[in-house]
Amino acid sequence: MNFEIIFYETAEGKVPVKDFLEELKASDPGDFAAVMAGLVKLRDRQYHREPLSKALNDGLFELRHVGKLNTRVLWFFVKGKRIVAVHGIRNKGQKLPANDLQTALTRKADWLERQEP
Repeated sequence: MNFEIIFYETAEGKVPVKDFLEELKASDPGDFAAVMAGLVKLRDRQYHREPLSKALNDGLFELRHVGKLNTRVLWFFVKGKRIVAVHGIRNKGQKLPANDLQTALTRKADWLERQEP
């Protein structure tokens, strides 16, 4: 059984990762294609480790693509074999900026708080 990929949605109905991917598609179609292929691969458990994916902390993981810029989609697991993608970034360095990690953690907490028991 494959995992289902879900995009985090704010209480206002915004979908930040989808917006990030649309901007990426317009600015760098090659990296967009690679990230989309990575998201498809995440549906299979064998890709939940390096080099495609890496565990961060507090239950967060990153899907990683190295291109002109490092492109990352931050995500977490939820029950029912689901993956929730909460944040997308591009940067030149290898280190994940603290503010991006905090954004992902805040979105994770928001998503979990708003789900039905």
